[in-house]
Amino acid sequence: MIREEILMTNKRSVGVRAGPRRVTISDVANHLGISKGTVSRALNGYPDISEGTKLRISRAAERLGYHPLSHAQAIRTGRVRSLGLVLQIDSEDSARPFLADFLGGVTQAASDENWTVTIAAEPTEERVRKTLSRLVDEQKADGFILPRTLKQDGRVTTLLNANVPFVMFGRTEDSRECAWYDVKGEDAMRAATTRLAALGHTRIAHIPGGDQYYYTQLRIEGYEAGLKAAGLAFDPALLAPEAMTRRAGAAAFGELMALPEPPTAIVCAVDRAALGVYRGANARGLRIGREISVIAYDGVPEGAYADPGLTTFAVNSQQAGERLARLLIERIRGADPEDLRELAPATLVERGSDKAPALSSTELAQRLNDQHEIKNV
Repeated sequence: MIREEILMTNKRSVGVRAGPRRVTISDVANHLGISKGTVSRALNGYPDISEGTKLRISRAAERLGYHPLSHAQAIRTGRVRSLGLVLQIDSEDSARPFLADFLGGVTQAASDENWTVTIAAEPTEERVRKTLSRLVDEQKADGFILPRTLKQDGRVTTLLNANVPFVMFGRTEDSRECAWYDVKGEDAMRAATTRLAALGHTRIAHIPGGDQYYYTQLRIEGYEAGLKAAGLAFDPALLAPEAMTRRAGAAAFGELMALPEPPTAIVCAVDRAALGVYRGANARGLRIGREISVIAYDGVPEGAYADPGLTTFAVNSQQAGERLARLLIERIRGADPEDLRELAPATLVERGSDKAPALSSTELAQRLNDQHEIKNV
């Protein structure tokens, strides 16, 4: 009713072809009996306007049918009200199934604030940085979400040098002047290791992620902390080569099984490597959940369909996307980056891949040796 009254009073005398006049900030201000400046600052998220006033103004604007002209708003505030996200799609790991949920969280949170999301994809790290620079130059986004952070991340350097706001999904070796949201993968690795030890495993290996990612270091530290908490000594031989794919996971498993004292349990930094462990175990006549126990991290859908199902620590990707979008909007509005840091827990999904050991390490080594001799007869 309110919107209809405004539209009716603003029709031009040239007839129906002219249509109603567009609802403006002045209309919202007049309706509420406050200044245009207060309305403008509230709708643009300025911190000097109380949350209660912002809510009252935004609801009135919605009822009246007010929609800002994006180009006029950009000229006035220097913002285009768009969040940027440049994905690196270059491997099996890059297109993980979590992406749809993650993007859904980002876009929903942005939409709730009447912001948009600009998304691009590139095959290499160098091209990702070039695209970030281009989007900054073209003023296509006010700030950026940086997923899958590296130990030393060139994207961070690029945006810091350009004085462009950003928030990282993950941490780096040097997080000064950086906002971030992360999931406590190190806690998950610790819990996975102590869980396996409580089941009776004493030879527990770890297959880490890619060395370029900072989370890899954190998850190794979590694995080592789990061993210490369980009263088990760290054995460098049980720290396998890095693996981010099924093929690499199967290869890492092969190296572990070639040890004089092979592990009876394995903690994997990522689910895809764990699914490679299934492949390697099957090739050696070993059953996951019997001779070999496995716990991983990520929560990819394929893990539920493995035989037996993969026990894993799952990440709420939609929640991560939502929080990253909201943190970035706060950062763009002027919040200190070091005040915008959040850690969330991963959730244990119990399936059938982790059980009490059916064989000791010595018995497992003997079985593998016997199978090798039979193949060579």
